Amino acid sequence: MKFEILGTGCRKCKKLFAVVEKVVKDKGLDAELIKVEDINDIAEFGVMKTPALAIDGEIVLVGKVPSAEEVVELIEKR
Repeated sequence: MKFEILGTGCRKCKKLFAVVEKVVKDKGLDAELIKVEDINDIAEFGVMKTPALAIDGEIVLVGKVPSAEEVVELIEKR
């Protein structure tokens, strides 16, 4: 599973990364976490508001920092 955290490095982007990282660790997931900070790379996803989260290349969350429980729900929907 691949998680991409899209954001230019702002406080909320860092918080989103931390939340996803905690969920991956707590659930023992075999996952890759990638920070996408280049504005051109973010735009390629069609994202205009950050932070955003992509799971396996699909945008699943834009413009907010979810709770750990919300991240688990997003994973389970996949």
